Amino acid sequence: MSLSIVIGMPDKAFLPTLAQLRMFVTLAENRHFGTAAEKLSITQPSLSQGLSTLEKGLGLQLIERSTRKVIVTSIGQKLVPYAQAVLEAVDVLEAQIYGGREFLTGQLSIGVIPTIAPYLLPAFLPIIREKFPKLEPTIIEETTPVLMDSLRDGKIDLALIAFPSKEQGFTEISLYTERFIVALPPGHPFEGREDLTLQSLDDVSLLLLNNGHCMHEHVMDLCRLAQVDAGYGRDSVSRAASLTTIIQLIAAGQGCTLLPASAVIAECTRPGISFAQFDPSVPAGRHIGLVFRKSSARAEEFAALGEAIKESYEKTIAAAGPLGLRIE
Repeated sequence: MSLSIVIGMPDKAFLPTLAQLRMFVTLAENRHFGTAAEKLSITQPSLSQGLSTLEKGLGLQLIERSTRKVIVTSIGQKLVPYAQAVLEAVDVLEAQIYGGREFLTGQLSIGVIPTIAPYLLPAFLPIIREKFPKLEPTIIEETTPVLMDSLRDGKIDLALIAFPSKEQGFTEISLYTERFIVALPPGHPFEGREDLTLQSLDDVSLLLLNNGHCMHEHVMDLCRLAQVDAGYGRDSVSRAASLTTIIQLIAAGQGCTLLPASAVIAECTRPGISFAQFDPSVPAGRHIGLVFRKSSARAEEFAALGEAIKESYEKTIAAAGPLGLRIE
């Protein structure tokens, strides 16, 4: 049984204003009156008064106030997605009114996982500037769990991640499948091979990204599928927060790793690094796509952005062709 705190009889004629909804959503996302007021460019008393008017009109307590923190009530948490949807729809309406039928104009917060961002952005950003010159993208690089939380809280508009997201309440647009390659030191028995199997992983000392990175989970899933030991439980196995750090360890002769194909041009042209490839029949790869809130009214725009991302990926992979990367 759920319990809602009623702070007065609701006014059935009451309709929240957009300003009140924006106050509520901004405060719910930031959990701090000072921060929310600053983002809204209003004073804290004005924010408090606006929220109180909203709560009184609805007859519900949306926010619990204390001297140390702000807590969104259970009913408030249920209403946040609906309020976000209203504000997003109004933003789209405003863009259509003042921007005609143009897609992707104005500010857009795009979350990108660390195993995509440094490799795709050099191709992606110029393409975006050419195709959507009025778009003002903000790139947020974080791990998948952090991005999904940010997406849920309305802090970003969409995220480019490896599927599956394992989350409910979001729309997904699948973009492309990316194969993994094995990065290793020159002179390794596997150097230059294109016929590796999953069982080949049992013959290399794998270096892994930290927990929280989807690449970590992908590698572990492949090892479980092949019934090989990735050595994750051993303290002596190095783990890192970035693929660049792992590459430096490989160059020092400390092991091997799996890289997404888009990272080859950036990482495998360094001194002391070579690579090998799996046989084309081996399911060693990941599915990449966009994810955004189901309440968003910008699905068509995000699909257009997805096409630009696919073009960026294809351009990045093509650049690695002369190194011997098999393009599929």
